[in-house]
Amino acid sequence: MRRSVFLVVLVALPAFCGAARAGTYRAFGAPQAVTIEGYSGSAMEPFITRDGDYLLFNTSNVAPNIPSLQFATRVNADTFEYQGPILGEGVNVAETVSGTPTLDQEGELYFVSNRSYAQTLSTIYSGQFSAGLVTGVHLVSGVSAETPGVVDFDVEAGADGEALYVSVGHFESDGVGPTSAGLELFEKVGDSFVVAPGSAKLLRKVDRAGQLDYAASISANELELFFTRASPALGQGPEIYRATRSSAGRPFGHVQRVAAITGFAEAPSISADGTTLYYHELVGDTYDLESVSRP
Repeated sequence: MRRSVFLVVLVALPAFCGAARAGTYRAFGAPQAVTIEGYSGSAMEPFITRDGDYLLFNTSNVAPNIPSLQFATRVNADTFEYQGPILGEGVNVAETVSGTPTLDQEGELYFVSNRSYAQTLSTIYSGQFSAGLVTGVHLVSGVSAETPGVVDFDVEAGADGEALYVSVGHFESDGVGPTSAGLELFEKVGDSFVVAPGSAKLLRKVDRAGQLDYAASISANELELFFTRASPALGQGPEIYRATRSSAGRPFGHVQRVAAITGFAEAPSISADGTTLYYHELVGDTYDLESVSRP
């Protein structure tokens, strides 16, 4: 089934043990466990809404599990109360993946699903989110891989909803992969999205040959980009990185690994005020949510 294309994205990367490297960002403190009261399963792909009220996430992608979108309400920065699956027609469709949730400040939810990939080569869907209910779910126009085996497997929306940071991966014919992955920037034009004319230039320091770069999180002012990087050829498993720029519209540079985060860590999500970074970590055979904070 085509669902394997998405499911192996995160679990096919071995837990490599790479040596310590230069270029680290040290402003974040020690990791803290994130508690979702009333929820006991794996939690992956966290997203903190722009108002800070909700934690969105998806369930485990380890087969035979099929990821589905969930939500919890905030108690404090590291504690949330589980509310259940995100509801709405077209959100969690049986036997198909729904994952990597992201939300702009106007409440437009974007997520990834493989439900129509065989017909459309597209995987990015959106709908209007309100208190755990999503309406008007539809395939996002203009975001398509165009080539079989190329899959848009993760998405992050800019706060103003005018940009999408899409993770694009190349997969083998049997769904194994990605063998390569990088970020691509799309900008909104009318009711559709198009590849930003300067996408490659803006992200040239982030997307590096021979590495897997994916799962972006953009700050509210669009000057700070967090993402996941893995370098299987160098024996380095998934880690969280940070890139910055001096003003919107300029290329990202000054790429550094977030020093406080260790182990098999992926899928960062920065809070709207920029003080707390959430992510998931593989602990044994379970994915747990953690956070690191800075002044």
